[in-house]
Amino acid sequence: MAHSQVNEIDELLKDLKKVPGFKAYLVLNSDGIVIRWDQAAGHPTMTYQSAVQHAHHITELYNKGVSSIEELFDAQDRHVENVRVRTNQYEMIVSSVGSYTLAVFQDDPTNVGVIVGASD
Repeated sequence: MAHSQVNEIDELLKDLKKVPGFKAYLVLNSDGIVIRWDQAAGHPTMTYQSAVQHAHHITELYNKGVSSIEELFDAQDRHVENVRVRTNQYEMIVSSVGSYTLAVFQDDPTNVGVIVGASD
C-alpha cells in the first residue's frame, strides 16, 4: 500500500511539472528540511542551496501566518489550507498536509506578457 502512495506522489509531481508557468517545487518535512525538489528545464535558478534557503523562509512564513490566523479568527474560520505569495519574480503557493509541506513556484499570472521596465 505504501508503494502505491509513493507512485501517486511521483505521478502528481510529474503532472505538476506539466502545468504552464511551472518553475519549481519543494517538498519539506515537518522540520522544514527539503526532502524533494525539482525545477522546470527552462528555469535553472533553484539550486539545492537556494531550495534550503527558501525552505527556511517558507517554514517561518507559513507557521507565523497560521499562528496569526488562529489569533484573529474564530475556531470554525481559522483553518489554513494554503498560503499564496506573489513577488516580482514568481508566485509561490504553499500547502501543508500532515507532516509535509509542498511549495510550488510558478510564473505570476498577473505578470504574464508584461515587459519589465516598460512605461505607459
